[in-house]
Amino acid sequence: MLRFSRGTFAMVLVALGVLATGCGGGADTVGEKAPGGDSAKAGGASSSGKPAAAGTVDFDTVFTTEERFKQALPDPASMAGWTPKSARADIEETPKPAAECGPDTHWDCTKVADGDANFEEVGERALFDIVAYADKKVAQDACRKEKDWSAKYSKAEVPPVPGVESHAYYRSAGGLNGLDLTMCLGTVIAQVRLEGGGSDLDPATAHALARLFVPRIQKAAAS
Repeated sequence: MLRFSRGTFAMVLVALGVLATGCGGGADTVGEKAPGGDSAKAGGASSSGKPAAAGTVDFDTVFTTEERFKQALPDPASMAGWTPKSARADIEETPKPAAECGPDTHWDCTKVADGDANFEEVGERALFDIVAYADKKVAQDACRKEKDWSAKYSKAEVPPVPGVESHAYYRSAGGLNGLDLTMCLGTVIAQVRLEGGGSDLDPATAHALARLFVPRIQKAAAS
């Protein structure tokens, strides 16, 4: 089984680019800190083949293969103006059942897999993260917990991402300012995080990157 992790990003991101181009992902590009426009359309079908509700991004697919994460995470071709830094995917061999998590557990306790890809632009970093769950019900419960956990931070005025439930907050830690835009769709929680020391963390940039991210996840779920 192929593993990709921090420190081996160069070869991995080349592979990501090839895979994404092969499944049509290379067509979804975002310019250097440019708004997303209307290229990222919502909608699609569940793994059962039935159309999702109009205007929503929904699927039953469980992300438990590294191949699916590679297809979903942005690649260098789609991130014009940003420098690739790292990528990884981790599949939980023995996921925890909800009964073992307790009432006040962190929201990712029941995850079955997660993955991320990170990029840099002058003075700023963009991090894309996916946390996968065994089904939509578990993912929705985790999303509620994540939102409650994030609510202690300052709300960021990021426009809604079409077709998905989303929320955004500013966070600061370790000398870095951060803006986290979190999206709940299908069986995953996806996050776009901007980081920068003294950066203004433009909500329009977070929104544009999210509109790149969502259709890639959707395509990966349908593949």
